[in-house]
Amino acid sequence: QVQLVESGGGLVQPGGSLRLSCAASGIFFHIYSVGWYRQGPGKQRDMVATITQGGTIIYTDSVKGRFTISRDNAKNTVSLQMNSLKPEDTAVYYCNLKNPLYEYWGQGTQVTVSS
Repeated sequence: QVQLVESGGGLVQPGGSLRLSCAASGIFFHIYSVGWYRQGPGKQRDMVATITQGGTIIYTDSVKGRFTISRDNAKNTVSLQMNSLKPEDTAVYYCNLKNPLYEYWGQGTQVTVSS
């Protein structure tokens, strides 16, 4: 059974930091592109950052310079380090694994940036 377990969400003040992690099991992790998506209140789910099997990284413009995505194939994990957080970053964050045959989503973890 494929399982994606996310952790690290919570409440943080503007300018603060959080680190999200997603641990995968039941798959050959290294053959997937991995990424983080988010869905804010009243908005669609958008890509935040992705990193491919070959290591190519893409960030959405609004998080460049503030967020860093990384993967550890030995541990089957993908992380998102979020610095200088803004209220606009408030959303449910989802991890995603994708290859030509399959796509999987985590259950989502809430990030709230507020003073």
